[in-house]
Parts: sequence; C-alpha cells; structure tokens
Amino acid sequence: METIANTLTLHKGRKIERVRKLRGLTQAQLGERLGGISKQAVSKIEQSEEIDDSRLMEIAHALEVTFEGLKSFNEEKVLYNTINFYENSGVTANSINANVETIISNEIEKTFAFFEKQLAAVKEELKEAMNKTK
Repeated sequence: METIANTLTLHKGRKIERVRKLRGLTQAQLGERLGGISKQAVSKIEQSEEIDDSRLMEIAHALEVTFEGLKSFNEEKVLYNTINFYENSGVTANSINANVETIISNEIEKTFAFFEKQLAAVKEELKEAMNKTK
C-alpha cells in the first residue's frame, strides 16, 4: 500500500511549488523566469505529477537550484541538512558575542581617536585666531 509520504515525494509539481515558496517567489515571478508564461501555466505545472526532465531542468534553473536537488527534493532532507549544518558549524552564542564586543570596542576606540584629533585641530585654530586678534 502506497503511503501519502511516498505520493508527495514522487509528485514533481508539488516539489516545484514547495521550492518556489521556499525561495520566496510567486507563481507570476516564476512564470517570468520561465520565459514569460502565465501564473496559470505555472499552477498547471505545479499540479502535474510527472514533468519531463528537460522541462524540470528549465524550472530548476529558474528556481536557482540544481536539477538533482529539485528532482530529489523532500522536506525531511532539507530539515536534516539544515539541522546538521547548524549543529556542526562550530558557531556558538559565546563566540558571536565575543566577536561583536571586539568589533564594537575597536570601533569606539577609532571613533574617540578621530574626535580627539578633530578637537585638537579646532583648539589649534582657535589658538591661532586668538593670537591674530591680539
């Protein structure tokens, strides 16, 4: 007996729809990328269970994903890869905070140095102006 999950993973049109939504595109925007077809035509593609490989390749290009990625797309893989990417990236909240603090303190020091130079220059100009008026 075929499960609902198997049906969804084999339905190419639903994969296209899901990737389009994940990429933040409307049907009209995808239609423009596919050579100016209507959003109704994109809707028909998304309702198609089978799509030939040459058309799927065009759609993958328009969605800016790989052909194989689109063809074998399923949300479980996306979630698995996303979770593993973040878990294995070595980025922690502590390392992020340390970097932000370093950047902020360096920028503050540079800003103080800049204004101190500006203040010294203004003081010198005032001193010269006062000497000229005497």
